[in-house]
Amino acid sequence: MTTGPAGTPVATAPTTTPALDVESVRRDFPALRQDVAGRPLVYLDNAATTQKPEAVLHALDAYYRRDNANVHRGIHELSRRATLAFEDARARVARFVGAEAGELVWTRGTTEAVNLVAWSWGTENVREGDEIVLTTMEHHSNLVPWQILARRTGARLRFVEIDDEGRLRLEDLPRLLGPRTRLVAFGHVSNALGTVNPAAEIVRQVRRHSGAAVLIDGAQAVPHLPVDVHELGADFYAFSGHKMCGPTGIGALWGRREILEAMPPFHGGGEMIRVVERETSTWADPPHKFEAGTPHIAGAIGLAAAADYLRALGADALVRHEREVMTYALERLGRMRGIRIYGPSDPAERSGVVAFTLGDAHPHDVSTILDSQGIAVRAGHHCAQLVMRHYEVPATARASFYLYNTLEEVDRLAEGLTAVQDIFGVS
Repeated sequence: MTTGPAGTPVATAPTTTPALDVESVRRDFPALRQDVAGRPLVYLDNAATTQKPEAVLHALDAYYRRDNANVHRGIHELSRRATLAFEDARARVARFVGAEAGELVWTRGTTEAVNLVAWSWGTENVREGDEIVLTTMEHHSNLVPWQILARRTGARLRFVEIDDEGRLRLEDLPRLLGPRTRLVAFGHVSNALGTVNPAAEIVRQVRRHSGAAVLIDGAQAVPHLPVDVHELGADFYAFSGHKMCGPTGIGALWGRREILEAMPPFHGGGEMIRVVERETSTWADPPHKFEAGTPHIAGAIGLAAAADYLRALGADALVRHEREVMTYALERLGRMRGIRIYGPSDPAERSGVVAFTLGDAHPHDVSTILDSQGIAVRAGHHCAQLVMRHYEVPATARASFYLYNTLEEVDRLAEGLTAVQDIFGVS
């Protein structure tokens, strides 16, 4: 990793890194081999969810066809195989983010992971008059749980603002930190703007100015950037499987082992206990303490297959390809009349998200017209209403790119937007 403008970490690929064979990659994704509205599908909604490669589909199918059983307590052969696959999946996904298996808690995704910390850690550690520092860039999943915690406890929320380029005003962070700061939570990459935040530097500032815990929302980072949770230095890191080629309904919370051990359970039920008496119970060790009930076994196995798939392609090659497509999109769309692109103008400061408005055309109309041409983008506030409020717009259209997107698909997007211009008379 090198450092770009404003201290932003930029993942760079050595010049000797082989280029990604995009056509070969595309053949791995069955959903891309279809027509929509009579034209080949152009899928540009990857920040919402990604398509799934054959390797993931095969892993899911193999579990359900051959090894379908509940995990851990079963003595029979199918349960043994399912348990081995489930815990092996935990180790592989943990390794993908530089963690140990015992530090990785399975969740339904980033949203549940953040809520787990808010209810379990927050209940034990946040009191009336304490402060939680967030940013106005946050996805609602890393905002609403802290609002709920603040209302329950009497804590106060404080915010790092964003500038007009869609970057955090980190020069303001030290004055927001103090002896009553209990938690700092922020997104590694913005889903609404594509901004890549300097996560390690933010953590260093927090350590320098307070004793607060740090949670990072990595939903948009883990699929796109090399992530090592220990190098980042935070206390919690949350991410989702479906945004990195894995199944929906599965994700993970990484937490420092000593913190997880001190936290009470989030849910009560089977599997998370050690001994149950009439009036009291004792808890299993982490991570099982936080995994009550039958887990999403197939989801964990599928997510591990996705992590293996991405690892085999190589982080440097993925970053390099995505940067090329995203830079071309910024240039191609930036030349169009009436368009306004949100987020950093420097490609080195952003991931594969290009959010925009086009003249007076409502983003929903933009998305509808593009869909009529087989182009899938997202339109709305993207669960980031504070970002929309900052720019004084109700919504944006968002094209988000991933490892299987091509320069030709950017051209298709531009052609579709030309049709929008003509329909709405954008000048």
